[in-house]
Amino acid sequence: MALTSWKAFKFFDVSQVKLPDDESASLAEQGHITSVSSGSESVFFGSSDGTVRILSQSFKVVRSFKAHDVGTITHMKQVLGTALLVTIAEDLSSEPVLKVWALDKLEKKTGIPRCQSTLTIHNGRKQFPISAFAALDDLSQLAVGFANGAVTVVRGDLIHDRGARQRTVFESEEPITGIEFWEGSITTLYIATTGRIATLIISGRGQGQPARSLDETGCGVGCMTVDKATRDVVVARNDGIYYYGPHGRGHVYAYEGEKKMITTFKDYVAIVSPPKTNTITRNGPLRAFGGSHADDLFNTSSFSLINTDLKFIAHQEALSSQIKAIVSEWGDLFVLTLDGKIFRYHEKPFPQKLDLLYQRNLYVLAINLAQKAGLDATQQNVILRKYGDFLYQRQEYDTAMQQYLKAIDNTEPSQVIRKFLDTQRIHNLIEYLEELHDHHKATKDHTTLLLNCYAKLKDVDKLEEFIKSPGDLTFDLDTAISMCRQGGYYDQAAYLARKHEEHELVIDILIEDSKRYAEALAYIWRLEPDTAYHNLMKYATVLLEHCPKDTTQIFIDYYTGRFRPKKDAIVIPNAPVSQGMGIGIASNAVQNLAALLPLPYMNTNTIQSPSSTGEQKTTLSQAQIIETNLDEPPAVYKVPKPRTAFSAFVDHAAEFIVFLEACIEADGLSEDDKGDLYTTLFEMYLHTANSKKEGEKQDWENKAKKLIEGKDITIDTSNVLLLSHLSNFRDGTILVREQQGLRFDIFRSYTSAKDTAGAIKALRKYGPEEPQLYPAALAYFTSSPTILDEAGDELHAVLQKIDDDGLMAPLQVIQTLSVNGVATMGMIKDYLGATIERERVEIAKNRHMIQTFRADTLAKQADLASLASKPVVFQATRCAACGLPLDLPTAHFLCKHSFHYKKCLNPSGDEDESVECPICAPQNETIRAIRRAQEESADRHDLFLDALGRSRDKFGTVSEWFGRGVMGVGAVE
Repeated sequence: MALTSWKAFKFFDVSQVKLPDDESASLAEQGHITSVSSGSESVFFGSSDGTVRILSQSFKVVRSFKAHDVGTITHMKQVLGTALLVTIAEDLSSEPVLKVWALDKLEKKTGIPRCQSTLTIHNGRKQFPISAFAALDDLSQLAVGFANGAVTVVRGDLIHDRGARQRTVFESEEPITGIEFWEGSITTLYIATTGRIATLIISGRGQGQPARSLDETGCGVGCMTVDKATRDVVVARNDGIYYYGPHGRGHVYAYEGEKKMITTFKDYVAIVSPPKTNTITRNGPLRAFGGSHADDLFNTSSFSLINTDLKFIAHQEALSSQIKAIVSEWGDLFVLTLDGKIFRYHEKPFPQKLDLLYQRNLYVLAINLAQKAGLDATQQNVILRKYGDFLYQRQEYDTAMQQYLKAIDNTEPSQVIRKFLDTQRIHNLIEYLEELHDHHKATKDHTTLLLNCYAKLKDVDKLEEFIKSPGDLTFDLDTAISMCRQGGYYDQAAYLARKHEEHELVIDILIEDSKRYAEALAYIWRLEPDTAYHNLMKYATVLLEHCPKDTTQIFIDYYTGRFRPKKDAIVIPNAPVSQGMGIGIASNAVQNLAALLPLPYMNTNTIQSPSSTGEQKTTLSQAQIIETNLDEPPAVYKVPKPRTAFSAFVDHAAEFIVFLEACIEADGLSEDDKGDLYTTLFEMYLHTANSKKEGEKQDWENKAKKLIEGKDITIDTSNVLLLSHLSNFRDGTILVREQQGLRFDIFRSYTSAKDTAGAIKALRKYGPEEPQLYPAALAYFTSSPTILDEAGDELHAVLQKIDDDGLMAPLQVIQTLSVNGVATMGMIKDYLGATIERERVEIAKNRHMIQTFRADTLAKQADLASLASKPVVFQATRCAACGLPLDLPTAHFLCKHSFHYKKCLNPSGDEDESVECPICAPQNETIRAIRRAQEESADRHDLFLDALGRSRDKFGTVSEWFGRGVMGVGAVE
């Protein structure tokens, strides 16, 4: 790269150091200062008389001492981190002398620093000046290069003066122009001559091998240094800057111009070169040695600070005097000129450097400079944003967006988004919004805007790629789903909700947006019981409207405890899809659902991309999905009360009846649940019957009747009566009254409705068990001529039954028939005749019985009187018990029975008078028991009233109880 292509800046502030008068004079003296070094917060000047001066930051001499009595101090090195100073003095009449000084240890007598060691450097007794010098930080090895091409390496403990060894390790016909150490697993010495660059291993593996040539081009004296940051050796030539590492030559940066001196400072290479107009070409190999001092006084120097990595000139100026030395300390760079002036080069603060770059719109360089300086991401992003703004103003929108994307972590998104809201730049906006989501910096508004952009471009592929991106969620889920729904991308919205297990949202989208009711039901069937129940109840009405059969079935499964979430679906390619109800609909539903949502265990290899138009269409090519349930027991969940499902079946009577009938068949129902189910099913039967025509109506009424006829039916009677009344279902009312024994009420309901046929039917059915129906029927049949005509011969049957069972007295019958004047005497002529004849026979029979009882009573009274007043003759000759002839002692009873007293009666003790005839004793005991019962029942009026109420012959019952003494009349003893 040519020099003209390097951009030049003023990154350094230059100021001349104000020196004390005495120092200014000594510095200005030509040839007085022969070497300069720095380190440990000090600057060291070596003079031609062998004196070392130590200067502070204000460039005041803080100490000076005579380091060498003979010779000129040509080289110095301050060991960093220590108080050691190495000086080398030369006098061409003798070999150079090296001394190591401990600046922190002063001699008591003289007050000068202590000299740790002194060493004479050998060069084979050849008197040539030292052209290069280098030392390791621990001073364990030093290298000295001579103008005759020899390099001497010194090894030893110079700090403690324990001896040192010297050896010439390199010889060349060309002068040595530079020496530098490179430390690692091995210690390598870089040697520069005017003709080549070579390396020599002086310790470690490979030691003793000859020098290896790195480059067949050398450099001038002072044109070789070390980059302390990278440890690379830097060589300056007229055509450029060369870097060398352990493996050979590295980067080369073209920078034309003659170079007299280089050093490194921070990220820069400091170069001293004469201006081209004043350059005097010297063909001799030792252009840096000899020559007239007068020539140097009239030559000017060009001083440059360049950054080779970024290829820019940080500072460049021409000095009126030749530069003698360059040192760095206290964070600044100092240049010492031959006329005794010292210039300080202070690098501008980084923000000022950036401002200079901004003024020239050099944003790329600013970014590179910030990265090399190690600025944090926040500061770098500021530069990127400025660069983006610059490109945006130049209408380079794509490139500007790339800068904004790089600075996305520390940029307020609204600052960028506002710039790209124009429709023509929507692609850039999409790119930025996508990056926001990838960095998890997007808000709901950003997600909304991105989805709007996709919708505006109708870019379904990008939309799907966005919502189906793997990994963690990079956007607000609710916002994305909402925007997809608003834009009509229902499949994508459902996919998002399904992926993140927002089951209720999936179903809501399928039902409310896509109108895919069968798919929604199929999806519900795959949820866990609790989640499935919540969604089923929420959308029950609409699902029953569009998928009545399958929805009813899932209700039945859930409320009977048999709900099993569907887990698998088998894809059968090239199979015709059935269009019938039930399985066909389920197959189609799952088919569409398979394309829309990733179901478990589903083979989706043949599934095509979902449609974004919201239309229902086949998404599997000639394929059918057959669903099966795993052979597992039903899921464990709490089965809800059946009544909780009733409201869902409003306006779906047929499905409701199927549900109720299935629930009734389930096991483990409580009595309350049974009551709810039977009552509701009875109501639904009646409701359905009322909506049907005559033929079907009877069938439904028969179902209702059969339902309440069951033995274990737990329907409340009042509910049956109420529902039957509201539905005008008389059979229900009758059946309840039958079950509760309200037969009279049943008959009365027929008579109230003037239903003579029904009344006759009820009379025949309930009359034998409810005799009081016949008197009521008699009054009803004769209540009007029409009813009497409808009754026909039934009136005579009623009269016959009343007469046969004595349900009414003839007078009561006459009174009943005479109330309305409907019945005639001719109708009851036979009844009256039979009644009168029967009473005549009864009267005669009673008179005969009275006479018999009176005769028996008189005979008994005569026997009692005879026994009490007349003797009794006993003529029996045999024992009534054993039949043997009687012998004494013999016992005779007034009943004319005789017995062997000892053998057959066997009386004991004083019980002779209480001995009773064995033959008559049972009959006598019976009479006594009857008597006791009469006495006990004489006070039991309740029994009397009960018997009177149940008796058909009231007068006979009164007579019987009168004989028992219930009226307080005592019986004959």
